[in-house]
Amino acid sequence: MSVDETAANPAVHYDNVTDAWGYLLGDNLHYGYFDRGDESLPEATERLTRRMAEAAQPDSESLVLDVGCGTGEPARCLARWFGCRVTGISPSQVCIDRAAEASVGSGVEDLVNFELGDAMAMPYADASYDRVWVMESSHLMPDKSRLMSEAARLLKPGGRLVLCDIMLQQHLPLQEVIRYRDEFLLLHDVFGRARMETLDFYAGEAEANGLAVELREDISAATRPTFERWRRNAEANREEILSHLDEPDWNKFFSSCEVLEKFWDNGVLGYGLLAASRA
Repeated sequence: MSVDETAANPAVHYDNVTDAWGYLLGDNLHYGYFDRGDESLPEATERLTRRMAEAAQPDSESLVLDVGCGTGEPARCLARWFGCRVTGISPSQVCIDRAAEASVGSGVEDLVNFELGDAMAMPYADASYDRVWVMESSHLMPDKSRLMSEAARLLKPGGRLVLCDIMLQQHLPLQEVIRYRDEFLLLHDVFGRARMETLDFYAGEAEANGLAVELREDISAATRPTFERWRRNAEANREEILSHLDEPDWNKFFSSCEVLEKFWDNGVLGYGLLAASRA
């Protein structure tokens, strides 16, 4: 099945591309944060997780909800670094299964668990988590206002929401949307039917739900080297990737990295980090 046939449904999309994504994006399945620029992708993806953790400030007593947990590597990192308990949710059964499998023998299997879940209707009681962690998953959620209200609802007093993701740098006028139509369609085919918002939007939604924004940071420059690393992975692992994706999809992925570099450089898309707390 080709990527573009599944892109409209995030759960189906990730069910179908997760194995290939491991070769393309690395085990973390996330962008990297490059302090120097010459780091390997695994070093940089771990650094992004650490930047999020610095904003989240968990400790050994924290209950953390990882919304859109992927295959669970950030959840395992948090448990390993801080000794906190982490519940990860995803709409993808494949991701949940991979996360559970990878946690066996990790040394933190007693601290992490993974469940199917919808970020816009989470089955947890009010004020049940100390930290809500949303790492690079909000762009695939159709109702971001609902995501933010759910995240705020689940926070205990003194709790913190941390979110990082691909974001719009500005809302584009219609003529610019039309101009970039083919590029946006390519990104949708490769990465899923995403709808990006601005960092201002997320900050406004946090405040509208009673949270105090403590950090809002544009980290676009630090994440840009990610795309060159993804291209390296695509070339180095081409044979393995083609056992999971069709060759046209491999070509689309390679082209999508060039589109993302263009959008980063043109100020169309970028990457943002937000932290907000409940009084």
